[in-house]
Amino acid sequence: MRLKYYRDTDSLYIDFSSKPSAESREISEGIMLDYDTDGNLVGIDIDNASRKIDLKEVILSKLPAEVEALIA
Repeated sequence: MRLKYYRDTDSLYIDFSSKPSAESREISEGIMLDYDTDGNLVGIDIDNASRKIDLKEVILSKLPAEVEALIA
């Protein structure tokens, strides 16, 4: 899973898979769910992210894998 924040558009993309998106559904204003051709969720796109969530803090808890942090 990757979290990508785009400052120029104030959007956050949560990428669950390397598969391309084949379909998108807006579930709330500015929140899109992306699905692959098999109907599996591959990503979440959040527009105006800084107004919807606190981008200053990300807490990862009890993950079963090693975490890689990239500081931009």
